[in-house]
Amino acid sequence: MPEPAKDKDKSAKWLIEHHGDAILRLGGVTDLVRWQAAPAELVLPTKLPDGLLFAWRAGRDHPEPFVVEIATYPELRAAEQALRDLLLVYLVRGEVANVLVLVLRPKGQLRVPDHARRPGSDAATELGGRWRVVELWTIPAEPVLATADPGMMPWVPLMQAAEPPEIVLRRCREVIDQHAPAEEHESLITVTQVFTRLRYNDPNLLSILGGKIAMIESPLIRELTAERSHKHILKLLATRFGLVPPELEAEVRSILDESVLDAANLLAAFSPDLDHFAAELRAIPRPPEPWDPADEPEPNA
Repeated sequence: MPEPAKDKDKSAKWLIEHHGDAILRLGGVTDLVRWQAAPAELVLPTKLPDGLLFAWRAGRDHPEPFVVEIATYPELRAAEQALRDLLLVYLVRGEVANVLVLVLRPKGQLRVPDHARRPGSDAATELGGRWRVVELWTIPAEPVLATADPGMMPWVPLMQAAEPPEIVLRRCREVIDQHAPAEEHESLITVTQVFTRLRYNDPNLLSILGGKIAMIESPLIRELTAERSHKHILKLLATRFGLVPPELEAEVRSILDESVLDAANLLAAFSPDLDHFAAELRAIPRPPEPWDPADEPEPNA
């Protein structure tokens, strides 16, 4: 089955940003008081980690940095990236981060090493580090389902379960339906479906989570599709005209509607200069935003 790699990456980053506490608990942090996600760009503008979390733990007076790497399958390069993450955070913050590598699916007998050592040429110098590796398929699903934490549910389809997958997915759906904040409900369903597709390619199973319709209508997938168009448009503009001003780049990245993005793509290809592109971009008719019941005014008492 082809791996939905980009969907997985986007879904994983969304979970890191919105449900980092669930990831920390998967990594064995049981005394979490509060947490905060930080932009990965705070580390260094190089090969960035998937996520950087700060955890406040019971009885400790400083937040601790946790670097998160998520690998679809066990690969040696995951250990290399973990070592880089460890060094990057130390260089920037002067402290040793806790590095957590989550591996989603098994691949034969391969395993991600939980340590690495890099000797210098003089044999007297050495770099090295250790980190925690969590293999999702070795974690029992039942205790995680029992938490009724909607942020944990996307990981459950990848875990070890005694029940048939259709029952597990229905239980995941039930937790999300009953306990997820309204503004996160659709995204959690989508992320759960993305991770389910890493293990199962059964339309009947995916239909429990809404199937293709849920994926097409999902705000998260809409953002993902738009993000690909943003990159294409900005690359085209940079190739034709050089550096794209930050405010124009931000304007392009704010567009989510497919028809507007298609028009912007044509403008990027045929506009004589950036000023013309910007003016015509702002003149493109925008469809109305989807109706949200929360936007309705409260009735008069």
